[in-house]
Amino acid sequence: MIALDTNVLARYLLNDDPRQGKVALALLSSSGEFTAPVSVLLELVWVLEVNGCTREEILKGLRHILGLPNVTMKEMEAVVYALRWYEGGMDFGDAMHLALSARDERFVTLDKPMEKMARRLGAFPPVELKK
Repeated sequence: MIALDTNVLARYLLNDDPRQGKVALALLSSSGEFTAPVSVLLELVWVLEVNGCTREEILKGLRHILGLPNVTMKEMEAVVYALRWYEGGMDFGDAMHLALSARDERFVTLDKPMEKMARRLGAFPPVELKK
């Protein structure tokens, strides 16, 4: 299994550097087996956002990568929940933090909008807002 860096996935999706885009495409089209840590997905969403991608475009790109036959993400269950909550309007970082905490009793935050969004989406574990 080969772990990929954010820049490989970003060049693959954005093709903003044609030379590196070809390298990323060739790599992901090869017979290799690939993965990426959750931190790469967090950074990838940030890169896509600062490059002007919409939430819908980001979701489409992430789902495309996750659907590649030779890509197996680490923490896949958490990634699926995070994508669902991101699609529902939650910040991707917040969604991933919460999804990675799914087996915990609760998630404590000072972020009122996050707590409200998590409650609206039925996200888990329960989010407790400290004031």
